[in-house]
Amino acid sequence: MEYLQTFWADLPVVVQILLKIAAIMVPLLITVAYYTYAERKVIGHMQARMGPNRVGLFGFRLLGLGQPIADAVKLMFKEIIIPSGANKLLFLLAPLLSIGPALAAWAVFPFDAGLVLADINAGLLYILALTSLGVYGIIIAGWASNSKYALLGAMRSAAQIVAYEIAMGFALVGVLVAAGSLNLGEIVAAQQGNLLNWYWLPLLPLFVIYFISGVAETNRAPFDVAEGESEIVAGFHVEYSGMTFAVFFLAEYANMILISALTALMFLGGWLSPFQGTPLAGWFDWVPGIFWFLMKTGFFMFCFLWFRATFPRYRYDQIMRLGWKVFIPITIVWIVLIAWLKVA
Repeated sequence: MEYLQTFWADLPVVVQILLKIAAIMVPLLITVAYYTYAERKVIGHMQARMGPNRVGLFGFRLLGLGQPIADAVKLMFKEIIIPSGANKLLFLLAPLLSIGPALAAWAVFPFDAGLVLADINAGLLYILALTSLGVYGIIIAGWASNSKYALLGAMRSAAQIVAYEIAMGFALVGVLVAAGSLNLGEIVAAQQGNLLNWYWLPLLPLFVIYFISGVAETNRAPFDVAEGESEIVAGFHVEYSGMTFAVFFLAEYANMILISALTALMFLGGWLSPFQGTPLAGWFDWVPGIFWFLMKTGFFMFCFLWFRATFPRYRYDQIMRLGWKVFIPITIVWIVLIAWLKVA
């Protein structure tokens, strides 16, 4: 162990940072790939189907574990078709603008006490700024495609994302007021105690609004009117194919994981044990904090899949009314209430 510590200390700082980034990005990208597999399996079982069960891995053919790898290989070899009249530079840049912020946001995520790449004081502000950039990828994709279908899909999607991003931002302001800090580690530390001390209880309306808004912002069912997978066109990325489409696809799932992790951090105590401060605490002292964080994040990731298999798609006017006339007023009222209680 001492040899490894000495070896790590002797590495240049740039190499240390690159290795830390790789330690976050590689598992994250693998999770994104297998999240698509999990979705098809979970929804398949909910609908009394098998899901992927042909492309095996390590001899387990019926489990279909090789399906994400097969999908990736297929998409790599598909032709990328750029429409005539499209802005080629922006057409190819748009997918990167969508997936870039979803990956860069993980730089400030504390997976456990002290286990964070960049422990900055304005971590929450950094995440809000980055996640706001994703809408530009969608708008640019619709405009650069030189297609009226893509442009209309982009406008619908952008309007929906902006509406629900405001509600999400106000919900996080409520957490900021309660914790008194923009640092993600300090927000988790402010929730010290068992699960009754976490913010999901005192900030219950903000907790519910934040997660539902996250489902809407990622264009997931039942808010997927911008794409409408069962309709004739696919919204803003209708002109994309091959790896350019795959990057948009991965960006959607990366954003789902990001929203799940943020919900776990802000409202469910992050890496804190649910048995902290209870008679059972001693039994679970050996469990590392990152395990609790991943379990909480996994629960919300499952909820994304559960919603898609359960709820019918809403009309667009219902979605916009819910965002502007219900969620935003409730979050504003709750922020004022929390601030008044904090001062009192």
